[in-house]
Amino acid sequence: MSAKVLITERLLASCEQAIIEKLNGVRLYEQQDPETFLKEHGGEFPAIAGFAVSKELIEALPNLRLIANFGVGYDGVDIRAAKDRSIAVTNTPDVLSEAMAEITLGLMVSLARRLPQADRYVREGRWPEGPFPLQNQLTGKTVGIVGLGRIGKQIAELCQAFKMRVVYFGRNKQADIPYVYYDNLVDMAGDADWLVVVTPGGAATKNLVSKEVLQALGPKAYLVNVARGSVVEEKALIDLLQNGGLAGAALDVFANEPDVPQELLTLENVVLSPHQGSATHQTRFAMGALVVANLEAFFAGEPLLTQVV
Repeated sequence: MSAKVLITERLLASCEQAIIEKLNGVRLYEQQDPETFLKEHGGEFPAIAGFAVSKELIEALPNLRLIANFGVGYDGVDIRAAKDRSIAVTNTPDVLSEAMAEITLGLMVSLARRLPQADRYVREGRWPEGPFPLQNQLTGKTVGIVGLGRIGKQIAELCQAFKMRVVYFGRNKQADIPYVYYDNLVDMAGDADWLVVVTPGGAATKNLVSKEVLQALGPKAYLVNVARGSVVEEKALIDLLQNGGLAGAALDVFANEPDVPQELLTLENVVLSPHQGSATHQTRFAMGALVVANLEAFFAGEPLLTQVV
C-alpha cells in the first residue's frame, strides 16, 4: 500500500482505524521519540489527519500535500505555513451544526433557569425548606448571534422556536436572511438580551467580543460562547460577572483550556462546559467519516470534499 497518512493526535477510534486499514496510516502520538521518527520517516507522508498542525510539523514533512483537519475550526493549523507550501487543508463542516446548536440552546436554558443550581438544590435536600427562587425564560428576548454561518443559522432557527427575536453580526449582510443585520458589534450588543458567539477563532477574531462589547450588553444580559475562548476578552468578562455588569455567562470554551480561571469556578452566575459542543457519538462519527472521505479523494486524485485552503 503506497498511501500513507500521519495521524498526529488521538482521533475517534473508527476514524483512525479506517485511515490505518485503508490508507496505511501511522500514529505519530504512539511513537516513543516523535522527533526522531519524523527525521527518519517524515518524507514518507503526503497527508496528515489531526487538528493541531504547527509550522514545525509541516517543515518536518517535506512531501506533505494535504492536512485533513478533524473539526470545522482549523485555527490549530498554521495556515500561512500551509499556503507557503501549497498544501491543501480540509475541515469537517455541516456535520456538527445540529449538535452545536443543541448545546447552545441547552446552555442558554441552563443559565436562564439555573438548572445546575436547581439540581444541587434538590440533591442537597433543600427543597423541603422552600421553593427554588423564580428564574427567567428565553421567550420574547432578543438574541444577537456573532457569526451567522452554518452553525449560527441552526442556532437562529432553534431560538425562533423559543419565540426569540434574532439579530446578527458579521462581515457582510447576507441575502435572503430574515434577521436584522448589524455591522457594528457594540451596537448589536446594546440591542441584545443574549449574545451568542459562534464565529471562528484565530488571530482575526481575537478579543472580538471586547470589554466595550460586554459593557454594551449590560447588567441584565447574558453571554454564551461556543466558538473559541480567544474570541472573548476573558478578563473583562470575569470582571463584569463579578461586579454585576453582566447577568451571566455560559461557556463551552476558554482562553487557555483545559485550564479554567479560578474566578469562574467560584461564580454562581455562570454555567461551565468542557468544550463538548460537537461531542456526540453521531457527530464525531460523521466528522471522522468526512476526514477519511477527504483523504480517499486526495489519494484518488479527485476533488476534495471540503477544502478550505
